[in-house]
Amino acid sequence: MIKSLFDSRSAGNIIKYPIITDKATRLLENNKYSFIVDPKSDKLTIKHSIEYLFDVKVIKVNTCQLPKKKRRVGKYVGWKSHYKKAIVTLSEGNTINLFAEN
Repeated sequence: MIKSLFDSRSAGNIIKYPIITDKATRLLENNKYSFIVDPKSDKLTIKHSIEYLFDVKVIKVNTCQLPKKKRRVGKYVGWKSHYKKAIVTLSEGNTINLFAEN
């Protein structure tokens, strides 16, 4: 049923890219993965997109809207773009390989 609702283009537009920071790598021990997602997407859409793209079972999705940040380059002041972060908890035994092995 999920595969009929989503195709690879729409799921790829919802999930932008994974977050690889110190805190995000510590969360990997608890089977939690962090992603930057489309700001207009909701938790159910994020859950179905992750399950479709990575073929895993998602238990819970936590989201937060992060504010714009002011950035300065010399005398020019600008803003870093606004984005939404999703922390996805997977069921036991499911993993997502974020680090490619060559």
